[in-house]
Amino acid sequence: MTVLRTIAGEIASVVTHAVRYPAGIGRRWAIHPVRRNAPAPVPGRPLVVLPGLADNTAIFTDLKLALDRCGAGPVVSFSYSLLLRDVRSAAARLAEQIEQLCEVTGAAKLDLVGHSLGGLIARYYVQRLGGHERVDTVVTVGTPHGGTVAAWLFSPIPLARQLRPGSDLLAELDRPAPDCATKFVTFSSDGDELVLPSRHGRIEHPDLDVRNVVLPGVGHLALAAHRQVVEEICALSAPVAAPDDDGETFTRSA
Repeated sequence: MTVLRTIAGEIASVVTHAVRYPAGIGRRWAIHPVRRNAPAPVPGRPLVVLPGLADNTAIFTDLKLALDRCGAGPVVSFSYSLLLRDVRSAAARLAEQIEQLCEVTGAAKLDLVGHSLGGLIARYYVQRLGGHERVDTVVTVGTPHGGTVAAWLFSPIPLARQLRPGSDLLAELDRPAPDCATKFVTFSSDGDELVLPSRHGRIEHPDLDVRNVVLPGVGHLALAAHRQVVEEICALSAPVAAPDDDGETFTRSA
C-alpha cells in the first residue's frame, strides 16, 4: 500500500510539474539594483534556489508561494545549461552570481536550496570554492551526495560519470573540510526513484555540520513540494522581529 501511495504521489507530481514547466522556461527570479535615491529597506537574508538537471524554477513553485506568504527575504534562482558537462564549472558560475547578489543586496550571508543536481552544485561551491564564507545554510532535496547507480545508464555523458558512486568529483567532496562552518540539511527518501540507493541522498562527512532528514515513501519530484521540506525552508528564511536602538522593531532574517 505504501509503494502504491508513493507511485501515485510521484505521478501526481510529474503531471503537476509538466503543467508548470513551460512557464518556468526562461523565467528567472532575480534581484535588480536599487536606485541610488530609493528608500533602503531592511531585506531578509537572500535565498538562492538551484533546480535539478534539465529543470527550471517550476520545481520550486510551491516553495516560492510559501516563502512569499511568510515574508522571506529575496529569492533568486540559479540556472545552468541543459548541456552541462561538469559540476565544477557550474559551481564556479554560482560563485560569481553569489558575489554579484551580495553586492546588490548588501548581504554578507545567504542560504542555498538545491533540488537533485542543484544540491550537488551548491555543496561543491561551499566546500571547494570558499562558499562557506558566504553561505549560512545549504538545504538539499533529493540530491545524490553519494552518487546514484542510475547514472550508469548514461555513462557516455560526462556529467553522468560525475554522479556515479565513487567518482572523482564525489571523492573530492569527501576530502577534509575543517574550515567549513556552513550548516547542511538534507532531505531524502526511500521512495526516490533516481537517487539509488536512497542512503546516498544523505551527507556523511566528519567535518560538516549536517542534519539528514529521511522522509519515507516520497518520490524524487514530490520531495521538492513536500510539506515538511517547504515548512523547514520557510522557517529558515522567514524574518523575525528585532528591536532597534530606540526600542522599535524591524524585521531581519532569522
